[in-house]
Amino acid sequence: MAITKKIENDKYEIVSDFKHIQIRERIIIEEDGVEISRSWHRRIITPNDDVSSETEEIRGLANSLWTQSVKDAWTEHLISLDN
Repeated sequence: MAITKKIENDKYEIVSDFKHIQIRERIIIEEDGVEISRSWHRRIITPNDDVSSETEEIRGLANSLWTQSVKDAWTEHLISLDN
């Protein structure tokens, strides 16, 4: 009896003026190759996040969306929250 867990990026959405990338992950649990459970998890990455460990597709999205002006605006926004 082999139980396996697969996590796949299922859906991407670009949200907010700061081009946050929302990622929906599909989590599949299988027993002997038969799916016994499926669930979803969402996470968001922002322009100041390190994407070096993300998939090539997500890195490509980040590189195309997060221009220097978007990164600067996000940094300014974060600073304004601290004041």
